[in-house]
Amino acid sequence: MNRKATALDVAKLAGVSRSAVSLVLNGRGDGNVAKESQVRIREAAATLNYTPNAIAVSLRNRRSRIIGIVSDQVVTSPFDGNIIAGADAVARSQGFVTVVMDTELDEARDESAVATLLDRQVDGLMYVTVGLRPLHVPLNMLRVPSVLANCFDDRPEAGVPAVIPDEVRGGREAAEHLLELGHRDIAFLAGDNLTPAAPRRIQGHRDALAAAGLPVRPDRIIQVGWDIDAGFHGAMKLLDGVAEPERPTAIVCANDRLAIGVVLAANRLGLAVPGDVSIMGYDDEFRIAATMVPALTTMALPLREMGAAAMSGLLRELSDEPEEHEPEREQEDDGGRAETLVPCRLVVRESTGPAPAGRA
Repeated sequence: MNRKATALDVAKLAGVSRSAVSLVLNGRGDGNVAKESQVRIREAAATLNYTPNAIAVSLRNRRSRIIGIVSDQVVTSPFDGNIIAGADAVARSQGFVTVVMDTELDEARDESAVATLLDRQVDGLMYVTVGLRPLHVPLNMLRVPSVLANCFDDRPEAGVPAVIPDEVRGGREAAEHLLELGHRDIAFLAGDNLTPAAPRRIQGHRDALAAAGLPVRPDRIIQVGWDIDAGFHGAMKLLDGVAEPERPTAIVCANDRLAIGVVLAANRLGLAVPGDVSIMGYDDEFRIAATMVPALTTMALPLREMGAAAMSGLLRELSDEPEEHEPEREQEDDGGRAETLVPCRLVVRESTGPAPAGRA
C-alpha cells in the first residue's frame, strides 16, 4: 500500500523547509514565505496529493475551524437561504465548516442556540434573519468573534458588526430607473413600518425625486402592507376611475408580491403594462419575479453577497489579517455600530418601459 505523503515530502520536493510548508498550507504564507516558494509548495502538495491533517491543524492552532450560524427562520423558510449559502461558500473556501441552528422565530431560543454552538467549541458566530430587522443580540454571542447578517444590534453597546442591504440606495436606484425612462409621476406602494426596510426604501425614493427636482406628493406614497391583496387594493386606489392625466405613469412596489397585486389591478382595469403604467418590484423573489407576465423589473436583494461579506469579515477577524478594500460601503450608525451596506442590484425585465406619450 502506498504511504500517505507527509509535509516533509512536500518540503523536499519543493526545496523548502517543513515550517514553510506548514505556513503556506495553513494560510499564513503571505509575509512569511516568498511568493515563488509558495507556488512551488502548492504545486508539490498537488503532485503528492497532500492535504494537512485537519485535526492536527486544529490542535496546533487551538481552533475548531467551525463557525456557528443561528438563524431565526432562514433554514426553514423558502426565502433567504442564499445568505447562509454565501456564508458557507466562503467558510469552505478557507477550510472552515458551518453548523446551523434555526430558532423558528422563537426569540426565547436564541441564547440556548448560541450556548449549544459554543459547547461545540465554534471559533465564531453569525446570526442571520429573514428580512431586515433589529436583533436583541444574545449576550453569550460576545464570548467569541461574531457578526450579524441581514439584521442589526438593537443595543449599540454590544458592538456586534452587521452586514445589511443598502435599502436607501436601493429605493433611490429603483426610482432613478423610472426617471431615466421619462416617468415624472411615480407612485410608491410601501410596506408597513414593522420592518426597517420600508422607511429606508421610502427615503431613497424621496431622495431620487428631490434630486430630479420633482415634488414628493403625499398621495403618491402609500403604506399598504406586503402581500398581493394589499398591492391590488393599493393600486385600485391609485388607478381606478382616475383620468389619464391624473394617473401615475409608474408604480414602485416595496416587494415583488405587492407588484403582483398591482399587475392584477392593471389587468382588471384594462391597462397595459408597461404601455399605460410601468410596475417595479423589489427583492427579485425566487420563482416569482422572473416568471411573472410580464416579467418584473425589480431590485434584487444581495442575499448571497451579504452572507459572503459577513463570513469574510468574521474570518478576517479570526485570522487577525488587515482589512482589504471591499466594494460594500462601511459606516457607523448613530449608536456607533459598525455596519457594512451591501448594494442591491437593478434587474430590468419587461414590466417597465418609457412613459406614455405626452406624460414624460
